[in-house]
Amino acid sequence: MSETQKAADRPSSPPAAVNSVDRFFKISERGSTFGREIRGGFATFFTMAYILVLNPIILGSAKDKFGHQLDAVQLTTATALVAAVMTVIMGVGGNLPLALAAGLGLNAVVAFQIAPLMSWDDAMGLIVLEGLLICVLVVTGLREAVMHAIPQPLKQAISVGIGLFIAFIGFVDAGFVSRIPDVAGTTVPVQLGATGTLGGWPILVFCLGVLLTIGLLARKVKGAILISIVTMTLLAIVINSVADIKSWGLTTPAWPDKLVDTPDFGLIGHFSLFGAFGETTVITVVLLVFTLILSDFFDTMGTVVGISAEAKLLDDEGKVPNLGRVLLIDGAAAVAGGAASSSSATSYIESAAGVGEGSRTGFSNLVTGAMFALALFMTPLLTIVPLQAAAPALVAVGFLMMTQVKSIDWDKYEIAIPAFLTIAVMPFTYSITNGIGAGFLAFVVIKTVLGKARDVHWLMWGASALFVVYFGIDPIEQVLGVK
Repeated sequence: MSETQKAADRPSSPPAAVNSVDRFFKISERGSTFGREIRGGFATFFTMAYILVLNPIILGSAKDKFGHQLDAVQLTTATALVAAVMTVIMGVGGNLPLALAAGLGLNAVVAFQIAPLMSWDDAMGLIVLEGLLICVLVVTGLREAVMHAIPQPLKQAISVGIGLFIAFIGFVDAGFVSRIPDVAGTTVPVQLGATGTLGGWPILVFCLGVLLTIGLLARKVKGAILISIVTMTLLAIVINSVADIKSWGLTTPAWPDKLVDTPDFGLIGHFSLFGAFGETTVITVVLLVFTLILSDFFDTMGTVVGISAEAKLLDDEGKVPNLGRVLLIDGAAAVAGGAASSSSATSYIESAAGVGEGSRTGFSNLVTGAMFALALFMTPLLTIVPLQAAAPALVAVGFLMMTQVKSIDWDKYEIAIPAFLTIAVMPFTYSITNGIGAGFLAFVVIKTVLGKARDVHWLMWGASALFVVYFGIDPIEQVLGVK
């Protein structure tokens, strides 16, 4: 072979960094540009800005053991502050396009399962304790080791399952899919629209947004997702001003009366680390912390793997870059969320919207974090994007993540069945953790049945044992006398 041919066969080196910022974040090295990172940062913010409205609603609607409620304005401030700080820290320290904010699901556990048993300070103290324990798992290397022990096909299945999950979230958030009321007396769980048919201007905005987004993606237009979000928001504002619409959901696309509001930091620092032990039994506290840790642990694992895979940042062995730092920052985010009384903060799967826009580095987090910082003072302006305008991005990114399904060997049942269960259970149970647990258990069982138990990493056995406890938590609580 000639020297010329050998040179042609060698992979081309990444383009030289433009400046020190480019070099620090490896923007050019990862095949990105400042423009893509900035667009991605905006796209991620607008797809997850709903948490500024939803988290105060969930936490603010609940009462603790003593009948106390948290202030909505203070909750909004705490939510925005934690999201801003931890997203920037993840960008600088982890260099992944992975934004963080108060975790949905976890905040509901805090509001409706933990707070009724104790004071709000005690409940938030449990969140801090959970975050500290997760940090210990990271420092000891256990959390990273578990992620490395997962077979590559299962990691791909996690990414695909998350893709379907966030697409489903998009359909539900927009009202395109809704739960059939129990009084309907049917075993069918969901339906098209609110009544079995599509109706209303908000749904039209969502449908047009999906068509616009996929059209722009098919044309490979730069900024497709962000263009769609902005365009649909402007259309929604116009429609809302001329049409009689009962509700858009959490956010109404109307120009606010004021652009700036004063943040209230009154909830910051209000937590009691061990106060819960004086309000309920030790067994109850241990089980609550265990549930929080397991959910946070595997939700984050799935999100980090899924986002990194979609951004094409996994190495040849399927490992995430800077994984140790990324997991430590995520654990610290849980601590920060509890300390600020905004519930546990965690990595957001909506970051996939930014990845779909071109984000490949933590630089995009600086943009997302800056927007959350602005939200401390400009919440009225930054929360006018209705879910119907942002949800099409989740549907489009769901498709992009779904494409990884082709890498799974569907003829090899010992991996295909666990992969299928991982993919199916996530959207069907509305939980990343449940999907990972189903896949892990199926993988271990099938390997054992086939006489290949020795091929299963011991950490997979340990994680599967924890999932047995996780799925059987109700009878375990009854046996222990917690219920």
